[in-house]
Amino acid sequence: MFALIAALLFVLALVFEIAGVAVGGVVTVATLGTAGLLCVALHLMGVGAGWSPLKK
Repeated sequence: MFALIAALLFVLALVFEIAGVAVGGVVTVATLGTAGLLCVALHLMGVGAGWSPLKK
């Protein structure tokens, strides 16, 4: 799930970069890229994968 969110954030960042769009002072290409990298890191950590280790 986080990988899909990251891909969407990277696509938005690319479109904003190509179009030269900045939504306010908070949402920029850099913030979208950072949020995308955070989602990739969470995905690689296994967060939201739907499995859990066996509990003893």
